[in-house]
Order: sequence, then structure tokens, then C-alpha cells
Amino acid sequence: MNVSADPEQQRLIDAYKNDGDTTARDRLIKDMFPLVRALASRYAGRGEAVEDLVQVGAIGLIKAVDRFDPERGVELSTYAVPTVVGEIRRHFRDKAWALHVPRRLKELNQRLTALLDDLTAELGRSPTLDELAAAADAEVEEVLEALESSHAYSTRSLAAPLDDASDSTLADTLAQDEIGYALVEDGAIVETGLAALDARERRIVELRFYEGLTQSQIAAEVGISQMHVSRLLRQALETMRGQLDYPDEVSA
Repeated sequence: MNVSADPEQQRLIDAYKNDGDTTARDRLIKDMFPLVRALASRYAGRGEAVEDLVQVGAIGLIKAVDRFDPERGVELSTYAVPTVVGEIRRHFRDKAWALHVPRRLKELNQRLTALLDDLTAELGRSPTLDELAAAADAEVEEVLEALESSHAYSTRSLAAPLDDASDSTLADTLAQDEIGYALVEDGAIVETGLAALDARERRIVELRFYEGLTQSQIAAEVGISQMHVSRLLRQALETMRGQLDYPDEVSA
């Protein structure tokens, strides 16, 4: 069943999915680009330029348009939200790995910190790299790498002023989460998960988590055993979890 509330968008979806019209595909992507920008703006102030996040989110939008199935009973925009957000979050995870400090360098850095103080007191001057490496029983290259890794731990208080002439702090420059965006995003993600269920599974999930019924009450409402309710509920949650964790892969 096709459920797009926008007749023009529905026409474009049909033209692309049924006729392979790539012009319609490009138009869909262009028309939905404001959604990508709105979602990307939620992640501003986290060390990445918004325009870079928009470009990353655009990849998710393209995947969503290409993999969208009109027969799933969900609007394209609802399907696209978790795919775009997933691409942005994956980008942050990948960036975090680039800053990962191996355990051996962490441990060596800790030893070097202590050795620097001891050798400086013993020699009456700062030790050379060769002396530091000999004391740490490490190669000079390892010492240099460990010392360089210490920059990854450099921090700055959020309460610190931006400069000597300003009363503003670093915290003042950070973006704040907009609750409305979060509610829209969460609702769209949950709706995508529910759309992956059949009618009975969806009804059971709604009775349990929206109406707060117990499993025995659901069994009486639906007309099956409580054990059957438990099994279907567990199955439904696993299906939803797979859809929410990997929205662009599950529908492939």
C-alpha cells in the first residue's frame, strides 16, 4: 500500500520505482534535502561543520530513496529519517576511531610522565629523547608517538572564557538539543520499526507499550495464549531492533 500524503511526491515515487525515471529520483532527493539539513543541524557543535554533516546525511537520503519500498506502508520521509540519522552517527563513530589511542601508548605515556620528573631531578635538566627512551626501555620512535598521543587528552573547561576580553564561555557556543526535533525523530524511527511488523505483531506492541496492558490482558484482548503473546512480542521487538539498528541494510 502506498501512503504518501503528498500527491506530487507519490507521482515521483511511482515514476522512479515503476518506470526507472532517474529524473524523478533526482527531484525526490532535491525536495527532501531540507529534511537532511534539519537532521544534520541537530548534531552541530560536536566538532564537525554542519555542511559536512549535511553531505554525510545526503548519502543516507540517497540510500533511503533508492531502497524505499512503497508497499511497506510507510511514508518516504518516515523511512528516510533513521537512514539519514544512521549515516550521520556512523560518521561520528568513524571519526572517533581516528582519535583512538592504543593501550600500549597510553601505558607508555604514563611511564614517560613519571620518568620525565625523575630524570629532570637527577640530571638537573630535561632529558634527551635518547635518555628518555633508554629509561623507558623503548625505541625513540615509540617515545615520540606516545608523547604525541598525549594531545588527545588535552581538555578545556566549558566554563573557561573564550578570550581575555569576553565574558562568554565555551559552553555558550555549544548547540543545544531542540526537544521538538528529538520527538519527531524518535517518533519517525519507532514508526519505521512498527512498519516492519505484521498487523497482529503491531497490535500486540501497541497494546503493551502504548496502552500499558499486561501480557495476560493482551492474550484476552487478542484471543491467544499468554505464552503465544510472549513469543510474538519477543519476535516483534527483535524485528524492530533490526530495523532501527540497520535501516538501510534491512530493506536492501
